[in-house]
Amino acid sequence: MADLFDTAGGAEEARTGKGPRPLADRLRPRRLSEVIGQGHLLGPEGSLRVMLEGGSLPSLILWGPPGVGKTTIARLLAEETDLHFVQISAIFTGVPDLRKVFEAARLRHANGQGTLLFVDEIHRFNKAQQDGFLPHMEDGTILLVGATTENPSFELNAALLSRAQVLVLERLSEDELAALMARAEAEIGRALPLTEEARHALLGMADGDGRALLNLVEQVAAWQTPAPLDAGALAHRLQRRAAQYDKSGEAHYNLISALHKSVRGSDPDAALYWFARMLEGGEDPRYLARRITRMAVEDIGLADPAAQRHCLDAWEAYERLGSPEGELALAEAVLYLALAPKSNASYVAYKAARASARSTGSLPPPKHILNAPTRMMKEQGYGAGYEYDHDAEDGFSGQSYFPDPMSRAQFYEPVERGFERDLKKRLEWFEGLRKKRQR
Repeated sequence: MADLFDTAGGAEEARTGKGPRPLADRLRPRRLSEVIGQGHLLGPEGSLRVMLEGGSLPSLILWGPPGVGKTTIARLLAEETDLHFVQISAIFTGVPDLRKVFEAARLRHANGQGTLLFVDEIHRFNKAQQDGFLPHMEDGTILLVGATTENPSFELNAALLSRAQVLVLERLSEDELAALMARAEAEIGRALPLTEEARHALLGMADGDGRALLNLVEQVAAWQTPAPLDAGALAHRLQRRAAQYDKSGEAHYNLISALHKSVRGSDPDAALYWFARMLEGGEDPRYLARRITRMAVEDIGLADPAAQRHCLDAWEAYERLGSPEGELALAEAVLYLALAPKSNASYVAYKAARASARSTGSLPPPKHILNAPTRMMKEQGYGAGYEYDHDAEDGFSGQSYFPDPMSRAQFYEPVERGFERDLKKRLEWFEGLRKKRQR
């Protein structure tokens, strides 16, 4: 029985019809062994290969960047397992369409034919729609293969993830892209009119995306040139493909994490690289200014008190200059932070003090440090016994300022780096003096 999507997808007809076919479609592998890349899944010891040879293919979530073969692998899995292949996209499919897909799959299942349902962009389905797959997965009506470029941990329901295995697909290496380019040239019937340097530049423009490479190859193959083009001429004719970056997606958080950890690890070159990657991806420099200032507070702290001021000055310089000149001020702040002495002692002390405050939040201050503006408060002991520090020897009385039932705590432990080395000496001096006063 034909279902709604047997013709709506039109993929099979597109490959067998008489109309023009893009190079990427003409080169689509017909067997898993022809897939370029993903050796960790499809190689002799690859997890997906082991599943197929064992005859136990579970529902899958294919997670990876664009153009690495998610759709192709799903289609070939259906052929390897003799399942009817149905492809839908979460972008164009609503609940009524899903009901028709499930009903058609149920009829096939009753007639002894299984269905591999490939759902592209599965993360775009909402929670209720994702839950709708569960009963059909559990009773064997469908084998679900979902594809997503987003982290499934954030975008997919726990119930769906518990019934499917997540397989991570990797961006194609330069060698794998070169093999794909060679296959494309064989299909075209001639080599691209490029110098060796330009060929490497073309692979770099694809940025690990096989489909993007084939589209670029198709463009270059159509050029009529008297001599091979060099890298400069290629760059002049082709606009470089935008780097994969989503300001609200996982790449955003991965890159800011890389920047933060490079600063914390005192690597100015790596920090500057990730800073530049985010700017090239279209990140808002104000977001970077805020995060850089946070790094100064969290990872440098009092080891270099000037670091925070330096970040705020760079932030203000950006606001006054705008882009692109103001971004240089932020880059200088990144370099300053990376080379500054590091300490999270104040951060650790703050968190410890907050935890202590939560557990002792009802204890009042000791009465001797409370003001007594009324006679009744004086009669109750407010301010009694308070020693004015400026009147004490060395300007330090050594009194306790913690609540009476609470023993003295030490939250702040400065490190032997940067300015905190001096603060550590001061802290030890006051602690010695405190013990002397208490004796």
